[in-house]
Amino acid sequence: MTQRSNAAASKQPPKLSIHQRSRVLARKETLSAYLFLLPSLIFFLGFVVAPMVMCLVYSFFDMGLNMDEATFVGLGNYFEMFQDAIFQKGFLNTVIIVVVAVPTVTAFSLWVSSAIYQMKAFTRSFYRCVFYLPVVTGTVAVTVVWKWMFNPYNGLINQIFDSVGFNWLGNSSTALACIIMILFTTSIGQPIVLYVAALGNVDHSLVEAAQVDGATKFQVFWKVKWPQIMPTTLYILVITTINSFQCFALIQLLTSGGPNHATDTIMYYIFDMAYKYHRFGYANAMGVILAIIIAIFSAVQFKLAKSET
Repeated sequence: MTQRSNAAASKQPPKLSIHQRSRVLARKETLSAYLFLLPSLIFFLGFVVAPMVMCLVYSFFDMGLNMDEATFVGLGNYFEMFQDAIFQKGFLNTVIIVVVAVPTVTAFSLWVSSAIYQMKAFTRSFYRCVFYLPVVTGTVAVTVVWKWMFNPYNGLINQIFDSVGFNWLGNSSTALACIIMILFTTSIGQPIVLYVAALGNVDHSLVEAAQVDGATKFQVFWKVKWPQIMPTTLYILVITTINSFQCFALIQLLTSGGPNHATDTIMYYIFDMAYKYHRFGYANAMGVILAIIIAIFSAVQFKLAKSET
């Protein structure tokens, strides 16, 4: 019996130490995590990474609807782009939209959310819904309403300013300003909701301590609240910048880039080249440049935000 028990004991697997068991458990958890992430990873690789690579590759070709007739032109599309007067106009309009819309949306959203946060819970929820409503409303529906408001003869804007007959969207000097104003009204909803939530997470003990020390409201905001809501501000800046660079639906439905390319943007010109003139290689080259510009703007914003924290 003693020999049999010793033989059975010798056949049992050796016990693992606590460190070895923790490593096995960590390995299993990591494998489970990757299995759960696998569907999203496949989607990301297939519908984000692969199109980006294809866009970069196709930007070196002169190609139309027939892929078999594509001709390798190297950097020819890029050289043509920087000599294209319409692209230069679209680039300038895009920069104007971003430079005007992004800081305006951010500052106005912070101001409104600061006022909303001081209200009672029901009133705060009401105003958040009001400002967020354009975000969940379809872009086409919102654009149709604005198109009626800017109607030269029976639109609300001309009735207010007593300028019946003036075509706001058809005038080169006012069309881009109208697009920026509409983009502003449709972009403030999400930042306001985010800022209200961020202000709710501010450490109120620090605010009370600063008030006890005699700090003014501006000093409390700048020295106490602002550093704590900086991550939310950075997120809003990046998202608003990307949305401003990709402004397309408003222009497509309201002005189609006119009049005389006054509201052309890089995004709309990409659409025009690809689906109107079927120059997919040239459109892909502009898409690459647009991605690089957005990356540069985002990197600068990250750098500035990091230096302030």
